[in-house]
Amino acid sequence: MMRFQYKPVRRQEAIVGLFVLLFPVLLPCFFASFSHASPSTFLEWSVPKPRHLQLLSSALQRESSDGEPTDLWAPLADQGWRPCLGGSVNAPPLPQKSEGYLQVFLDGGLNQQRMGICDAVAVAKILNATLVIPYLEVNPVWQDSSSFMDIFDVDHFINVLKDDISIVKELPDDFSWSTREYYATAIRPTRIKRAPVHASANWYLENVLPVLQSNGIAAISPFSHRLSFNNLPSEIQKLRCKVNFKALVFVPHIRALGDALVHRLRYPPTESQPLITDDLTGTTDRNVKQMPQKFVVVHLRFDKDMAAHSACDFGGGKAEKLALAKYRQRIWGGRVLNSQFTD
Repeated sequence: MMRFQYKPVRRQEAIVGLFVLLFPVLLPCFFASFSHASPSTFLEWSVPKPRHLQLLSSALQRESSDGEPTDLWAPLADQGWRPCLGGSVNAPPLPQKSEGYLQVFLDGGLNQQRMGICDAVAVAKILNATLVIPYLEVNPVWQDSSSFMDIFDVDHFINVLKDDISIVKELPDDFSWSTREYYATAIRPTRIKRAPVHASANWYLENVLPVLQSNGIAAISPFSHRLSFNNLPSEIQKLRCKVNFKALVFVPHIRALGDALVHRLRYPPTESQPLITDDLTGTTDRNVKQMPQKFVVVHLRFDKDMAAHSACDFGGGKAEKLALAKYRQRIWGGRVLNSQFTD
């Protein structure tokens, strides 16, 4: 039979044990640093470092102050900018016959494609070519298969530019073979594959015009940022502006959606007029007696592809840098000049 022998606890040991138990209560600050230990101690990821402290402190100060600055919503001071289409220019009449059909295949996101459309019209003007409505490639990031006609009002586009260039919605039957699939299967004499970035007008006259004259058609793919902004006639630059600010208009249902969103921001729903969620485009005639509210729209453009392209350190530690570097190489293929600072 086992016997248990009782040993009395000495006073010294009891005091030490009590002190150990009460130490965290008496000195909590000593353990505070351990409760906020950085994950980088155990992981590759680390807590982002504080950035833009001056902006943050300024924002907090404005938040704590009474009221808002009187000039917060005032119009910006005139900085001398004028519309590029301000002056009236009598454009020369279109030639009786064009040199052939110009096709462009636009890659990139919608903003890059918009700039590519402006460049395509300018190149068609330089070459005296008939522009085929540009083909929008499917971007690997957005995976959007929308066509030009799905996004922009094509009839408005053609009508606004009718005195500048000739435009067709699709190729005639004699050139129906000139498709994206046709150029993807082999090297074709009608495809311009290596148009340099920001190429000059003379480059197009020397390299694309002969293809047009020999084959009646030229297809430029890829076509993004392929026309220079320097050393171009003012008429070509103004034509670019005309395309951007007048010819390119969204289709009616996209415009209606945008108008409805702005209306909701200016006239937010109230208790007496709750928000109707089943009809977004039907809200523009409501709340007409309500005072319009002010609002701010911020487009961060903080998408993964642009974050990778910026080659910036966003404070996410080694894992974030490696992930962005890998994604940058896959999407941009070594075309980011300053990536050596973060790779």
